[in-house]
Amino acid sequence: DFGVSTTTTTTVPATTTTASGPSGPTGTTTTAVPTTTLPPAPLFDNRGVDAHLSVLVAFASAPNIGYRLVAGDGGIFSFGQSGYFGSMGGKRLNRPMVGIDRTPSDQGYWTVASDGGIFSFGDAKFYGSTGGMRLVRPIVGMAATPTGKGYWLVASDGGIFAFGDAKFFGSIGGLPLARPVVGMAVTPTGKGYWLVADDGGMFAFGDAAFFGSTGGFPLAQPIVGMAARPTGGGYWLVARDGGIFSFGDAKFYGGANVRGPQFPITGMAATNAGDGYWVVAQDATVYAFGGAPFFGPTLPLNLFEEVVAIAPS
Repeated sequence: DFGVSTTTTTTVPATTTTASGPSGPTGTTTTAVPTTTLPPAPLFDNRGVDAHLSVLVAFASAPNIGYRLVAGDGGIFSFGQSGYFGSMGGKRLNRPMVGIDRTPSDQGYWTVASDGGIFSFGDAKFYGSTGGMRLVRPIVGMAATPTGKGYWLVASDGGIFAFGDAKFFGSIGGLPLARPVVGMAVTPTGKGYWLVADDGGMFAFGDAAFFGSTGGFPLAQPIVGMAARPTGGGYWLVARDGGIFSFGDAKFYGGANVRGPQFPITGMAATNAGDGYWVVAQDATVYAFGGAPFFGPTLPLNLFEEVVAIAPS
């Protein structure tokens, strides 16, 4: 793991850290999801780890606005006014990256691998990881606390791992799931979080309210990620084909599915104002909706591993 820490703090109860074996590639799969007509992953060479350059596009009229993409090999791509502070591109990884989040100052960020290894850059501090644990299921995402002094990791079985000032508010780890968890989002207070499964089933903990889900409804493609409104009053879900599902006070601004993405969608991020969102595909194509500005990519990135997540500045 990147960073050195002589003390680590975790508030994970024993029920969420108890391991029964090595990480598995998927979660529980007891119900069928329609097969996709999109190309299956991986879509790129996967020739080990390759360094990726940061792509910076400056907009004087839009200070401190942008987003970052992270690829499976740890490469970071920065757009707009998002700063580049380093990456794991070009370095050997035990497991592929699966998520990214930024610090409150936007002067740093964390990336997380599927074994829970945490890599810190800029002013992002290392508070601990599951990199040395034997996980029941792999980590699929992360979210930082509002203070930037901690973060949560979520596994595909719904297990939650809390570090730093991140508090544990509950999990579905150890419970039978129809479908694996694919992502999470945190409430504005940092006193709760949502988990989403790939059938769109929603699980709310702490002060996170339930506003609806697509669980139990037939989907053309499985859900791959979510983003929450800054009010805490709603959230969006995004499917592998770019379809968007809005709940609570989250408004629908459009979906990438009507544009026929060439590559599967891997994630989404909301603007800080909550008036729009970005959707990203495996080939780094970014789709902007509502008040979300488009910053790129405008140049070929020559990817060797697919983009797995997007985080706003």
